[in-house]
Amino acid sequence: MALKHRLILIGLILLKFIIQYQLISPIYELQRDEFLHLDQANHLAWGYLSVPPLTSWTSYLIKITGNSEFWIKFFPALYGALTILIVWKTIEALKGNLFALVFGSCCIMFSVLFRLNGLYQPNSLDVLCWTSIYYLIIRYLNSQQSKWLIYIAVVFAIGFLNKYNVVFLILGLVPALALVPERKVFTERKLYGSLLIAILIILPNLIWQYQNNFPVFSHFKELQATQLVHVNRWSFVRSQFLFFFGTFPVIIFGLYALLKYPAFKPYRLFFWSFFSTIGIFLLLRAKDYYAIGIYPIYFAFGAIYISSLLKNNTGKILKPILITLTVILFLPIYDIAFPNRNPAYFVDHPEKYRKYGMLTWEDGEEHPLPQDFADMLGWKELARKVDSVYRQIPDRQNTLVLCDNYGQAGAINYYSKLGIRAVSFNADYINWFDLSKKYRNLIRVKNRWERETELKTTSPLFTQSMVADSITNSYAREHGTMIFSFINAKININERVSNEVESEKKEKNLPL
Repeated sequence: MALKHRLILIGLILLKFIIQYQLISPIYELQRDEFLHLDQANHLAWGYLSVPPLTSWTSYLIKITGNSEFWIKFFPALYGALTILIVWKTIEALKGNLFALVFGSCCIMFSVLFRLNGLYQPNSLDVLCWTSIYYLIIRYLNSQQSKWLIYIAVVFAIGFLNKYNVVFLILGLVPALALVPERKVFTERKLYGSLLIAILIILPNLIWQYQNNFPVFSHFKELQATQLVHVNRWSFVRSQFLFFFGTFPVIIFGLYALLKYPAFKPYRLFFWSFFSTIGIFLLLRAKDYYAIGIYPIYFAFGAIYISSLLKNNTGKILKPILITLTVILFLPIYDIAFPNRNPAYFVDHPEKYRKYGMLTWEDGEEHPLPQDFADMLGWKELARKVDSVYRQIPDRQNTLVLCDNYGQAGAINYYSKLGIRAVSFNADYINWFDLSKKYRNLIRVKNRWERETELKTTSPLFTQSMVADSITNSYAREHGTMIFSFINAKININERVSNEVESEKKEKNLPL
């Protein structure tokens, strides 16, 4: 790589990090899923009910480096920067010039990836793995060397251990291969040797799934019943254009070039793979962001083809304009897709966000704020108030803090100043109860509409009970969440909780 090219690439990556850290207003806190992923560092395993194990390993690194928000934001930003690097390397492998390198990289940078890379979730690494696999396929097609198949197997295994979504890449790729001459790879032993390597790497997680009655299928079934059923296929399609607003035509150029540009004839399987994979997602009513990993590689094809059309004097003028447009056309996305404004602004300007479907949550209902933004508020208040209630309880070391959902439990565990380890019957917390303690008191965090029911049901089991506090941030998704204090149990709390855990596990088909 020429020195000039290297310096430009380094500059783009540094710019990515700098912008990434500026996109979220300090008014907002971590998002509910981030708390669960961070808590997995305290319960390392080869699998979880919610995600595969790789996220927990990253969480452990974050934990030993201080558990600060800087490192929480660093890793998804890093995966986003590496995605830019892989697109750059793809354009190099396809013999693209400097304009194609910069233009394709800017198309990736100034896109929905800024949004995706702002949250500590498996999605950023998922996109990186999709892009890397596509890149390695191109390297294999160029050289026919078996080492690239091994690299594909390893990256697929990493992607699988990060998010099972990467399986859909393979499902979309197989029928695409059947339509092109490269299908001969199915007759080659080296493909199946690479497949064996991938299986060996993911085997510990497969064993964990088997030992836990394959919760991945139960989780998918629950998603279908509670969230995916609300997915509108037209909204899915519309979102694909919005993810890369302004630069999506570059993808169209890339798809066209895969059919008509002679230099891309060896890569025609990518044309069929695109539509095959999108079709699978549409069939399954997948969430729109599941498909983001498809797109980065097509910016490489599109950028090179557009570069081939701009070889005259007019092209010299248009090239810097096109690169500048990637930034300018990102500004509308920056204006609506990031939590960079006071929550009151969203309430005062609902039409601006309603037309993009941003106010519709996974329950299919419309709310004042986008769901992810509402999920980034109220957590510090919750942890602070639980700490306050905890301090006032005698014999507090024998107090169980039991929450309704994983967001509440994870937020308390992350923000608590007293080292509280809250639990829940929700998500992975069902496996994290510590029943070695002899509990005598209970702090119960419940949804606001269950106030009277909770008092009526639980108060007779303790000598003292009260509604201790609640979440008052009206913009938070947890607004109104109640904090109950129950002191000096008349029953065996451990036995009651153990029975409830057993009942919940039976309902979820989990091993007891």
